[in-house]
Amino acid sequence: MSNKKEACCALTFREPFRVRFSEVDSMRIVWHGEYIRYFEDGREAFGHQYGISYLDIFNQGYTLPVVEVSCQYKQSLTMGDTGIIEVCYVPTESAKVCFEYRIFRDSDHALVATGSSVQVFLDQNNELVLLNPPFYLEWKKRWKVL
Repeated sequence: MSNKKEACCALTFREPFRVRFSEVDSMRIVWHGEYIRYFEDGREAFGHQYGISYLDIFNQGYTLPVVEVSCQYKQSLTMGDTGIIEVCYVPTESAKVCFEYRIFRDSDHALVATGSSVQVFLDQNNELVLLNPPFYLEWKKRWKVL
């Protein structure tokens, strides 16, 4: 993440994870698509930590599909490694949720991947919501990320 983007980071969550056999290819290297899954797992844990889980959003009458995701690979994780996913909530005035990610290898603290994602709110009719839902505005006020 660039310094400019880091300055915009409002809330951060970090959690270790262990690379499992099912996540590696025949060379014992984590398959590239798994990094997107690590981002997802980090987002889900972030939501539980900060009180805005997918179930909370659903119970308010909305869904939050991913509409954009990117990943830049720096190094590889391998079978048995422990990684650390760092999830950074990036506030925006738009009715969307933006995150940036960094994945580190725990053994040497090497940065192995960076990325970002954008999610948008859909209502119960799967229509795009153009204004921030009231519950989301309240969440942003609670965490002072307006």
